[in-house]
Amino acid sequence: MTQEVPIVVAKFGGTSVADFDAMNRSVDVVLSDSQARVVVLSASAGVTNLLVALAEGLEATERFVKLDAIRKIQFDILERLRQPNVIREEIDRLLENITTLAEAASLATSPALTDELVSHGELMSTLLFVEILRERGVDAQWFDVRKVMRTSDRFGRAEPDVAALAELVQQQLAPRLAESLIVTQGFIGSESKGRTTTLGRGGSDYTAALLGEALQADRVDIWTDVPGIYTTDPRIVPAAKRIDKISFEEAAEMATFGAKVLHPSTLLPAVRHDIPVFVGSSKEPKAGGTLVCNKTDAPPLFRALALRRSQTLLTLHSLNMLHSRGFLAEVFSILARHSISVDLITTSEVSVALTLDTTGSTSTGDTLLTSALLTELSSLCRVEVEEDQALIALIGNELCRSVGVGKEVFGALEPFNIRMICYGASSHNLCFLVPGSEANRAVEMLHSNLFE
Repeated sequence: MTQEVPIVVAKFGGTSVADFDAMNRSVDVVLSDSQARVVVLSASAGVTNLLVALAEGLEATERFVKLDAIRKIQFDILERLRQPNVIREEIDRLLENITTLAEAASLATSPALTDELVSHGELMSTLLFVEILRERGVDAQWFDVRKVMRTSDRFGRAEPDVAALAELVQQQLAPRLAESLIVTQGFIGSESKGRTTTLGRGGSDYTAALLGEALQADRVDIWTDVPGIYTTDPRIVPAAKRIDKISFEEAAEMATFGAKVLHPSTLLPAVRHDIPVFVGSSKEPKAGGTLVCNKTDAPPLFRALALRRSQTLLTLHSLNMLHSRGFLAEVFSILARHSISVDLITTSEVSVALTLDTTGSTSTGDTLLTSALLTELSSLCRVEVEEDQALIALIGNELCRSVGVGKEVFGALEPFNIRMICYGASSHNLCFLVPGSEANRAVEMLHSNLFE
């Protein structure tokens, strides 16, 4: 089905719906673009973290503190509506659900229970947002995204079924666009039995792009708290410059290697259907932003620096590697059995070094490097583990075909202990590992030399 009327899917992050004033600013953004027909929201800032804590199972006192904090965030918005009673009952019902689920989690936690509990943040923020739109005279409809966002049952990191999504969107969502503005939830979906799933943290961006693909949208707008994508994190380097236009490949590399503005999966649906993605600030919508699109004119050699903390370096030594076959295959089959994904890898005659992204690991025992994995690897070779490393990725164009890149980059990094370098596999990045404590200084120095 080809869209006759241009459609823009607008997604707003947690800070853009944090409170009543933030929601009104986001409503202003939606109303300023007549093509914005679908609005995708995250939970109000802070709510998801509180729900995740409840899902981990807390004692009664701590539980009540978290529940009160959630209630306060949502009721501070509710009480500023002209007619709060219109949805008070619905918000109360969702808060009661949260209380019941949190009590269940205190007895026994499970990934399915966590997803069910965490989904309530988006359900509440979208109900409140619809009411603000209606009070401003807009014909807005609340839509439960779980009706169309069919996913696998891998709770916490569910994979969307793109074919089912496309079919369900055309049946249930597309016909409503002619009648009214649709407000729906990011981050959540449902599996074949109807149980609630989540796409993982940052999944609201991904939801917006998936819905954009299914609706054959003309553009996906990601509204956040920064006006676009910068040459590096402005909190680390205040002199970072905004990039007005960037290619899908460059933006995907930035997202993959730690740039927080876009979720790594967001660009997959956009690339598949060549849908431009705009990134801007809901606090300063007139400040402009970054357009991510298929191609840019005269792309520069160096585009940006991305930083990803909490990396683990695993070095495996074995004299059996010397002139032997199959060692790497054995290492990777062990890692695959333990569901470990490797980021960077370098090899020598008798050792192999690889990095693991442990940013998702928590202090509650959720670790990639289980004792079972280390035992299995130790039976094959000597294992060294170095934690708290930081991966810095220099994103650019034709890097491995350009002369003098190494000298320019590593000359600037002379004062630092570089633990690993990965270069040549992609013409879009040069990656290296430094100790976590030196990461900010290394980024500052590189940015100063290459971008300022």
